[in-house]
Parts: sequence; structure tokens; C-alpha cells
Amino acid sequence: MTRIGFAYNQKPELPALRLEDGAEDARPDEEPPSSSEPEWASAPAGGVAAASVDDEFAEWDSAETINAVEHALSALGEVLRLEANADFPERLRATQPDIVYNIAEGMGGVNREAHVPAICEFYGIPYSGSDPFSLSLCLDKARTKEYLAYHGVPTAPFALIRNAAEIPAMLDRLTTRRTKSGSTRLRLPLFVKPVHEGSSKGITEDNYCRTVAEAQTQTAFLLERYAQPVLVEEYLPGREFTCAVMGNGDGAHVLPIVGMNFEALPPGALPVYGFEAKWLWDDPSHPLEIFECPARIDEALRSRIEEVVLSAYQVLGCRDWSRIDVRLDAAGVPNVVEVNPLPGILPRPEDNSCFPKAARAAGLSYDELIQRSLRFAAERQGVALSGKAARRVRRAAALG
Repeated sequence: MTRIGFAYNQKPELPALRLEDGAEDARPDEEPPSSSEPEWASAPAGGVAAASVDDEFAEWDSAETINAVEHALSALGEVLRLEANADFPERLRATQPDIVYNIAEGMGGVNREAHVPAICEFYGIPYSGSDPFSLSLCLDKARTKEYLAYHGVPTAPFALIRNAAEIPAMLDRLTTRRTKSGSTRLRLPLFVKPVHEGSSKGITEDNYCRTVAEAQTQTAFLLERYAQPVLVEEYLPGREFTCAVMGNGDGAHVLPIVGMNFEALPPGALPVYGFEAKWLWDDPSHPLEIFECPARIDEALRSRIEEVVLSAYQVLGCRDWSRIDVRLDAAGVPNVVEVNPLPGILPRPEDNSCFPKAARAAGLSYDELIQRSLRFAAERQGVALSGKAARRVRRAAALG
């Protein structure tokens, strides 16, 4: 039987989201109030939402998700749990699985998502998903945008602020007109975010900046809060979509596109799927009806989105699966916002997890989604899978 190593990071079991002021609330009541002018359009940067929520473990997976993935994998072979902690290298070397199924987000550092696949490569053990370089590249939002721009994949104009001393230079960048050297003026409003985070960590309503002063304030806050550079980019005012991609090479394809219905957010909320929308306002007992899948768009727009998404997938070297977020600019052109080669895969429909939602729209159960992603990795590396699900696939292929 195929031995499948399962690499993951498990969230600490907390009773609720921790707030820095000592309060605890899984779904706080301080939702933006309704007003004639949206709260996000008039409030100053640096507000309580950005300052209070402890999002340290937002990228890691819950015990429920880990158990669901293990259950799905067990149909393809014997599953060996390999939590990606300090003992991971020794346990990987001792168990020598035939292939590692990797959803580990890493424990720290700008290359944290690359740690598990790099260790697997060191020991010559096949693994699922993108390689260490692509994982590190996609975790760096600025480098990702540089790659995309170089290859002609649309993405919003941006600047990178590395430390507080560089913040005044943002003013020059904002007022610089296009020159022969290719310098591009960044137009207000702006959106700022930490450059090395995922799962909407550090992305709150306060990151929307209407003025240079707001951008300076929020950039300074994020530099201190997350101890990493801050990406400053033009805010894209159009509709937002997220796209689940599966496969490799010419076989890579986009599952039904997920569209964001920002009208489902609390009155006055910023039309962005950020930390508040993902982890605070959206609760299994009060789910936000924020997603439409398949997105209600015409065929021409769907085709343009898929073209941009698959271009980004190939340019960045993604493998097996990834989730790519897209937003339309003022002219309606799809722009890549972010690429996540380790997509979130919460198992319950009420969890509003985009990749499983797209899979369900494509007719795939949660188990089939997980199994298909592993099969793409196994086929790519010549690893034969066993188990009931693998035998069913082989029988179906033999029957034509």
C-alpha cells in the first residue's frame, strides 16, 4: 500500500480569537455602522480592527480540516501524520513515505512555506504542490508582482516600503509622472498590506488609504506590527473573483470561478475580502452570503479572467493546484491580486472556503478534491497510488 506522509501545521486550540485588550469574541459586535457615506471611505487609518486582532495562527489549519484531509487521503493509501514542527526532518527521514501531501504553511520566516518541500527534496522524497522557489516567490507579494509585470500579466502598480525611513519616499512616488526610465505614478486611493503574509493576515479595512497621510499612518503601523516590508499599491475599484486552478502544464484548468458579493458585508464595510470578512463577520452560525459560484459573469469576462489566471499559474511555476485572486481595474481589466499555492481547504460548506466551493460547483466532493490534487502530484512524479479510490480510478480508465 502506498505510504502517504501528511505534512501540516495545526492551529492551537483557542476558545476564541484573542484580542490584545484582553477581550475574547469569535464574532465581534463592532461591525461597521450604516451611514450615508461608507464607514471605510471616511474613517482614518490605524483603527481598532487592525490594531486589536491577534492573527498569528491564521494561516495554520484546524484539527477539523486536518482530520478531513487525512480521511480523504486514506482512500489512496496509508496516511502517516507528519506535523511540520521541529521534529519533522527526523520523522520524515525515519518513515520514508512514498509521497508527501503538503499543506504546511511553515513556522516562521519569509521562506516558511518552502520548508517542507525543501526538506523533502533534500531526502529525495516526492511531494505534492509547488516547489520551494515558487512557494517562496508567491509568499512575497512584491516579487510576485514583479514577475507578473515582467511577463505581461496584469497587476496593479505598486511600491514597496521596507522601513519607516522610506515612508517619505512614498510621497515622491505618488507624485512622480511617467518618465523614460519607466517610473509610474501611483494614483490614490491606495491599499497597503504586509508583503509576506497569507490568509488575509494584516489585511483589514484600515488598509484602504484615500490620502497620502492615511497611507503614511497605516504603513508605519503595519511595519511595526508585522516587522516586514509593506506593499503599497493602487486600489482596484472593480469586482473581485477568486479562481481555483488544478493540474499541470497544458492540462491546468480553472474550476468554476467564485465571485465576491460585497453587498453581503455589514453596511458600510469596505468591498474587500479581508481579515474581518474572512475571520470575524463570517461565522459558521452566521455565514456571510458573500460568494457566488459559478460567478454570474458573461462568457467574454470569464474567458479573460481564466486567461490571466492560467498565465500567472504558469509564469510563477505553480503545480498541482493553487488559488489565484483577481480584481477588475477601472477599465474592467482582470488584474492578479494574489497567488496562493497552498490554498485554504476548510471542509464544511458553511465555512465559505473558496477552493472547496469551486470544487463542489465542478461536481467534486471534498474527498475527491483532495484525492485529485494528490493524483496530479503522483502522476507528475511517477508514484503509483493504492487504496480503494486509486483502484476505482484505474478500473474506470481501463473501461475507457
